[in-house]
Amino acid sequence: MDALNAVDSDAAAAMLHPCCASTAWARAVVADRPYPDLDALIAASDPVVYGLSWADVEEALAAHPRIGDRPKVAATTEKRWSQGEQAGVADADAEVLAALADGNAAYEARFGHVYLVCASGKSAEELLGILQDRLDNDPAHERDVVRGELAAITRLRLEKLFTDESAEVRS
Repeated sequence: MDALNAVDSDAAAAMLHPCCASTAWARAVVADRPYPDLDALIAASDPVVYGLSWADVEEALAAHPRIGDRPKVAATTEKRWSQGEQAGVADADAEVLAALADGNAAYEARFGHVYLVCASGKSAEELLGILQDRLDNDPAHERDVVRGELAAITRLRLEKLFTDESAEVRS
C-alpha cells in the first residue's frame, strides 16, 4: 500500500490497471489516496465501480476474456489472473465448453458485450448455468448485474495485488 500511496498518479493508475481496466476507475481511486490499508482501498473502489458510466464499464469489459476461452499465452497479469479465476473451466469436457461458447455468443448478441461473472471457485457447469439464467435478464437489470460482478472481480484482484503472493506484480 505504501508503494501505491507514494508513486505519482500515472504510476499508481498503471499499478491498479490489472484490477480494473477502466481508466475512469483508476483515476478516481488514485485521486482518493492515501489509503491506510487494503480495506480502505476496497471500500473506496466499490462506489467508483457502481458509479462508472456504461462506456467506462465497457472499457473494463474489453480486458476480460470470454468464460471458457483458453488463452494460449498468459503474458499479462490480467491473463494470469483470468486463468486462475476460470480454473473451474480448465478441465471441462468438450460438451460444456461448446455450450459455454454458444452461450457466450448468445449473450453477446443479446447484450452487446462479454458475459462477465466472478468465476473464482465456480465450475464450468455453474458458470454455464449462471450464463443461461442471465440471458433472461432485461438489459437494464443485466447492466446492474455486470457492475456487481465487475466490483467483485475488482475486489478480488485488489486483494491479489496487495498480498505477498502477488509481490511480483508490484515490482
